[in-house]
Amino acid sequence: MTAAAELSKQDLERVRECEQAIGYVFKGPTLLLHALTHASSQNADLPSNERLEFLGDSVLGLAVSEFLFNFLEDGDEGDLTQIKSVVVSTVTLAGESRRLGLDRSYCVGKGMGKRHEMPPSLLANVFEAVVAAIYLDGGLEEARRFVVRNLYHQILAVCDDRHTKNYKSLLQQLAQKERGITPSYRVLRQTGPDHRKSFEIAAVIGRAQYPAGSGKSKKDAEQQAARRALKALERELAGAAREGAERADGSAAND
Repeated sequence: MTAAAELSKQDLERVRECEQAIGYVFKGPTLLLHALTHASSQNADLPSNERLEFLGDSVLGLAVSEFLFNFLEDGDEGDLTQIKSVVVSTVTLAGESRRLGLDRSYCVGKGMGKRHEMPPSLLANVFEAVVAAIYLDGGLEEARRFVVRNLYHQILAVCDDRHTKNYKSLLQQLAQKERGITPSYRVLRQTGPDHRKSFEIAAVIGRAQYPAGSGKSKKDAEQQAARRALKALERELAGAAREGAERADGSAAND
């Protein structure tokens, strides 16, 4: 890659400003220029960052998935997937790009992001491209550090929201609205000594018993049971709505 001495003064200033903002100094600074180049401003010497976006998406996904796997030891696949989807969403990545000032360093064609605020999709893409550039320049560990350092507060925010959400309350509201019934909770199993008990509890709505939840206390197990019942009930209602729409379409066609 091009050495810093071979860059134009303008490009070198852009690289140094961006390096300071992201907290990483490139051995091959052209990689960073590549990551900061949109297709609308590419040229023969400096291609767009689209290929880097592709690679960065995978590196970002791996780094976040690994962190969540180790950080949330009690999280099941559904929890981890939901949290990851928020953390790597366009909105989140665009916000981080703005915070790091990547919008100021991003080279785009005339009319894109100059008169108006740059679209979130472009800002999310440049974040992914920078992740890929760091990965290629410094390896997976450096890319992982960059991702975790800049998305850690987002992960905590999503996790806090997950822990504070009252699934029992949400299930009660939906069950009363759609079924006219208040859910009850049935203890299916209780194991372990008094100081380290484990509970398995299922939510019951009318005659329907939903998949059980488990926890180290009845409160935690009931929350998990309510979360699973809420998902199942939402699927039931969505399926019923689709069937109703199909019947209505069929009746209209017959008429």
